[in-house]
Amino acid sequence: MTDLRVSLHDMRRLKSLLTVFVLALPLGAQAPAALSDSAFASLSARLSEAPGFFDTDNLISNEDSYLHVIGTVRRVGVTGGAYLGVGPDQNFSYIAAVRPRVAFLIDIRRDNLLEHLLFKSIFALSRDRLDYLCLLFGRPAPADTAGWGARDIAALLAYIDTVRGDSGAGTRTRSRVIDRVRRTAISLSDVDAATIGRFHLAFVTQGPALRFNSLGRAPQSYYPDYRQLLVETDRTGRQSSFLAHEVDFQFVKSLEDRNLVIPVVGDLAGDKALAAIGDWVRSQGETVSAFYTSNVEQYLFADRSFDRFSRTVARLPRGPNSVMIRSYFRGGHPQSVAGYHATQLVQSLDRFVAVEAASGFGSYFALVTRELIDP
Repeated sequence: MTDLRVSLHDMRRLKSLLTVFVLALPLGAQAPAALSDSAFASLSARLSEAPGFFDTDNLISNEDSYLHVIGTVRRVGVTGGAYLGVGPDQNFSYIAAVRPRVAFLIDIRRDNLLEHLLFKSIFALSRDRLDYLCLLFGRPAPADTAGWGARDIAALLAYIDTVRGDSGAGTRTRSRVIDRVRRTAISLSDVDAATIGRFHLAFVTQGPALRFNSLGRAPQSYYPDYRQLLVETDRTGRQSSFLAHEVDFQFVKSLEDRNLVIPVVGDLAGDKALAAIGDWVRSQGETVSAFYTSNVEQYLFADRSFDRFSRTVARLPRGPNSVMIRSYFRGGHPQSVAGYHATQLVQSLDRFVAVEAASGFGSYFALVTRELIDP
């Protein structure tokens, strides 16, 4: 009996080693525990490419269902490795669920990088969730926030609703945050600093009522405001945003403080950024655990660049539990949840690559309906 147990153990170990060999990863390697400020800035610049245009401010997400995938991600065993994602701070909730060793936030807009420098600076200045929200919204924090760690997100938002800072206090908070932004080592122009200040002012003046905006168009009635996003739940009814539980916030803060949440400017179908991220992840002996694409692939199909994107994805280092997370907005999806405008989908990265290598998905609708993991 003992010999059989040893044999099974050896077989499992051999399978693991073969997986590593196939992916050509150096054994025993792992992403660094931290990056220096200069290494963080250098890596962001080295991976980035020329920015492009997208007609939204994207200060917050418009995906009301964004947390519906959390249970699926955990059930499948998606954890560790490198997280890749597009857009603003909905990524932090996925990062809190996946617990990666490093995260890359890639977006075609340089403004997204600038917003993430704003978030990074607020993380650095915050002791806890309440501190973070007070700095984000320009509200004075209580002298002692220690007792707030066990309170739910509704209680934190109630504090934000009831406390009001004068204009002088708001100005001082914004100056403090901008001063911290300038210490990130990423080179910023005066225009960059003004843009970051404008983003922060939007959070300060609109508070939790802030909504996603398309440039030149009014917000749609179904877009969630920031309050809704923060109190939203997964499919089991559990509040799962990165600000819902102190332990999740502290995990994301730790990654940010160690310079391991790296903003990158790049087109997912471009020639450089996504491929360069994959090369760096492979060089560190890591795999991509989760890749959140929102609905970017819809636009890639529209401008006939999806095939180029899929070829780059095929070269990303991956493991058996690696997944893609995407959003679907057109309605009528089999996985849609009543009362929600968007639908969140999870797909095995292995299956995505296999289908593309065989015959390809052929259309955006096929992409969002075939080879999905059940919620």
